[in-house]
Amino acid sequence: MIKLVTALLTVLAGIGFAVALYFVLNKLAELLPGRWEHRVKPYLFVAPAFLAIGVYLLYPATATVIASFKDAAGVEWVGFDNYTDLFDDKDFVSVTLLNSLLWVIIVPAGTVVLGLVVATLADRLGPRSEKLSKTIIFLPMAVSAIGAAVVWRFVYEAKPEVGLQNAAIGLLGRDPVSWLEQSGFRVNSMLLMLVLMWMQAGFAMVLLSSAIKGVPAETLEAARIDGAGERAIFFQVVLPQIKGTVITVFITVTIAVMKIFDIVYVMTNGNYKTNVLANEFWNQLSTYFNNGKASAIVVLLMVAVLPILVYQVRHFRAEEAAR
Repeated sequence: MIKLVTALLTVLAGIGFAVALYFVLNKLAELLPGRWEHRVKPYLFVAPAFLAIGVYLLYPATATVIASFKDAAGVEWVGFDNYTDLFDDKDFVSVTLLNSLLWVIIVPAGTVVLGLVVATLADRLGPRSEKLSKTIIFLPMAVSAIGAAVVWRFVYEAKPEVGLQNAAIGLLGRDPVSWLEQSGFRVNSMLLMLVLMWMQAGFAMVLLSSAIKGVPAETLEAARIDGAGERAIFFQVVLPQIKGTVITVFITVTIAVMKIFDIVYVMTNGNYKTNVLANEFWNQLSTYFNNGKASAIVVLLMVAVLPILVYQVRHFRAEEAAR
């Protein structure tokens, strides 16, 4: 009860501070003469947001870039040694980087395809069945990544009396398999990817279903009158009109994939050739206490994410201009 009251008071205090801050800024703007009040007021109102971005985003990012050029203790300058050491490490290149690339290639595409299939099929059901099916598919979104990893670790458990997957193949007369140790053809990494796709399918389904419902019925009827089949209608009529939403879902999932950590950490901790960049960052920082290499890995992630963010902003602006 005390924690609830404390949390409530904290929220109220934050709201009160924000109101007081903007009241003071408004009063300061009113003190300016003539047109200067209206010219300066917008900048005063956005100043706290820019200040927060500078303190919580720009400063840490700059400090991380600087730390990536220092030694493990973060004291002496070592230049690009941290980056060269990472790329000279065969395990980092052949396991960590390759796994991260596979996650980026497979998971966003798989999530979009799964979301499209579920959204299309669910829209063909009756109103009650559609709501029920979408609710069930969306439920994994409410589960934390750590919770989902724990559940799926039981699914992949080697003991048939615990692992659902081994129990299923046992019915076919197959011997139990230690799924999370199967590094050949990256089978274990694929199984980890399946967990994230299971979690993100509901998110993709909701956005894509809304976009599909927004396709004008007249367009679909005209295509059917022209003799187009359902498959042709989907790929040649529906899909081009929801392209913007598909790209948005793809980019959003891609950014989430590039930061993936908790699923890998809980299920394998990067062992059996399942390591990814975020997991390697954690190992360098907390296991080897190498601040320089850990910062270099974060910089690599920032550099990889930046083009995606730029493309997303440009795509959003192009969509806004087209409306």
